[in-house]
Amino acid sequence: MSGDFDEVVDTTIAALEDQGFGVLSDIDVQATFEKKLGDEFRQYRILGACNPALAQEGLSEEIELGALLPCNVIVYETDDGDIVVSAVDPQQLVGIADNDALTAIAAEVNDRFERVLAAVTNDHKAASGA
Repeated sequence: MSGDFDEVVDTTIAALEDQGFGVLSDIDVQATFEKKLGDEFRQYRILGACNPALAQEGLSEEIELGALLPCNVIVYETDDGDIVVSAVDPQQLVGIADNDALTAIAAEVNDRFERVLAAVTNDHKAASGA
């Protein structure tokens, strides 16, 4: 998609909140690379999203799940200036834990992330008149 990077980040955070996620961390990769390495990098943000109820349910089933939390959503600018929003696939992540009790929780998180991505895409299309 095209548009203002910061607006897409704000829209993504709002869509996450609509699905019950809070953003626990917001890493500005571009600023970090500039500060720590003196290197220029594309606009790139990593949003650590957590739904407290689902996290509690997951941790109750598998205490080691915390190593996979929060779930990351990324917003970045491509070489062509487009903006991409992508989310981790929680169903693949919980496969690492090898605990069948997490399957339904991961499916719920995945469904919510799909709604977040759809909302961001639809909001951006409406704002740009596409």
